[in-house]
Amino acid sequence: MNKIVECVPNYSISTDREGLEKITAPFKERDDVRLISVEPDENYNRTVVTVIGAPESVKEAMVASAKVASEVIDMRKHSGEHKRMGAIDVVPFIPIKDMTIEETITLSEECAEAIYTATNIPVFLYNLSAKRPQCEKLPDIRKGEFEGMAEKLKDPYWQPDFGKEVHPTAGVTAVGCRPLLVAFNIDLDTNDKKIASAIAKAIRFSSGGYRYVQAGPAYLEDKDIVQVTMNVTDYKKTSVYRVFETVKMEARRYDVDVIGSEFIGLVDLDCLKDITSYYLKKASKDDVDLSLEEVTEVVKDHLLLHGFDKKKVIEYYV
Repeated sequence: MNKIVECVPNYSISTDREGLEKITAPFKERDDVRLISVEPDENYNRTVVTVIGAPESVKEAMVASAKVASEVIDMRKHSGEHKRMGAIDVVPFIPIKDMTIEETITLSEECAEAIYTATNIPVFLYNLSAKRPQCEKLPDIRKGEFEGMAEKLKDPYWQPDFGKEVHPTAGVTAVGCRPLLVAFNIDLDTNDKKIASAIAKAIRFSSGGYRYVQAGPAYLEDKDIVQVTMNVTDYKKTSVYRVFETVKMEARRYDVDVIGSEFIGLVDLDCLKDITSYYLKKASKDDVDLSLEEVTEVVKDHLLLHGFDKKKVIEYYV
């Protein structure tokens, strides 16, 4: 039995390529760890890294990477479109093969403690690893961001699981086991952030939208457009195609079109088959009898995806 876990650390860095090389180097030094992707976004000033491999080795590489990031990134000089609270903003662990949720939670706890020991960065355990209800949702932990975190941590209600005081340059981080979610951004042909904000409000659960959607607006300076940026935390209960079509529908009231979209990190084939079944007018994803390559092309065409191919699919590697 070869256990495989996925880790998707988010770092508050984008343009410093030399720094990114140093941060991701620990993931390249082990035979049983595979660095799948490094996705910097200058507008968000954030880089999403995707790694899969043997649990213990992934954990050790993650701790080594966090130590480098704490030395390379200075949050006092950081700004960007994405909300953030630390140099290593969040470290999710996702069970992929022959790993139980309980095993992954234990792995995340060990990683969180090791990161704190190695860097002195306070760590919250979040999502399925959370020990307290207020720490289950990442947006709740992150509220106040880096600039407001020192004051926030004075409240015993918001004491981290490891550490007490904000790291002066690296902030705080969150580590935890979570289910496989879909990080998905939709491009609009407008630069009016208020429109993206209104659409995000219409689809996210906290404002009365879909149960498993977290969403917000973002402005992309290099393209002079806005995005509706989101996490679909359970695509089996809220389908990605349904969210995409709803954004198109809501955009029409502002005479705005959807002009593209992107997945951040890996997505699994089951999710893609769910999307494919809708656009090919099948009753369910079980009726989709296509190859990985064919499914990828259907989804790419209908969601107007850019930067997407079979190498963004978990099953390509596992």
